[in-house]
Amino acid sequence: MKRILITGGAGFIGSHLCKKLTEAGHYVICLDNLFTGSKKNIEPLLKNENFRFVEHDVTEEFCTDIDEIYNLACPASPPHYQYDPVKTIRTSVIGISNMLEIAKKSSAKILQASTSEVYGDPLVHPQKEEYWGNVNPIGIRSCYDEGKRCAETIMSDYHRQFGVNTRIVRIFNTYGPNMAVNDGRVVSNFIIQALKNEDITIYGDGSQTRSFCYVDDLVNGLIKLMESNYHKPVNIGNPSERTVLELASLIIELTNSKSEIVYKPLPSDDPIKRRPDITLAQKLLNWEPTVDIKDGLIKTIDYFKTKI
Repeated sequence: MKRILITGGAGFIGSHLCKKLTEAGHYVICLDNLFTGSKKNIEPLLKNENFRFVEHDVTEEFCTDIDEIYNLACPASPPHYQYDPVKTIRTSVIGISNMLEIAKKSSAKILQASTSEVYGDPLVHPQKEEYWGNVNPIGIRSCYDEGKRCAETIMSDYHRQFGVNTRIVRIFNTYGPNMAVNDGRVVSNFIIQALKNEDITIYGDGSQTRSFCYVDDLVNGLIKLMESNYHKPVNIGNPSERTVLELASLIIELTNSKSEIVYKPLPSDDPIKRRPDITLAQKLLNWEPTVDIKDGLIKTIDYFKTKI
């Protein structure tokens, strides 16, 4: 049995990771300030003697003796991370610094949940880990983009300077149950609008592309990376690329919705293309996504039917 700390553990991805690791027989400490996370996501785990929830902000010091740390704490959708941009970048930078100090003192392994947003609006397609990105450092998304890039720097320096056993995962668009209704991400927005037969809002002309990974596939990738001995960034995502318009049309089809598609101006610094090169994950971790987009969307649609 390992003692595992998961920050942001009551959030969308964190709650699935808590469940998976608890079921595997580990003792899991879930740390979350509940800004975007919800205790409802982890409610089935609260009576498990091998699970502990602590309401805490990662920007404040926390002391524990631990074997592994998954640092997922940070708002991840544009409406949430732009709501308080100073708080967002503090969460990324101060939060990972606090977690690295715990890892250093405990000789623990630590995984940082970074993001495909470190590539910005990429000039290289698909995106490989060696690509340094095309990020606006002073734009409305930079609190998240640059916060995550800085967190990768701090992780790398703690590994080089202090020998901390680090992992960095660059997460691409992920979807599935436990997404918040007010999340503001494209999958949840489209599903909710479709279920309500409201107009589906596309920003731009809908030709921008994304690659969508089901949350179960992602969680398996996180665990495989933690079990590896690789310290540089690794892309985890689904390389199946589709336009935002194609996604909207598919969700309308799967929900039998009467929704119409409407178009609004594209927000500042919104990436035009996004697709991971997962060659490294395939070779290093023997990992690749297995859940088809239709199957994953049906499960996600069923979840949101219970929420609206």
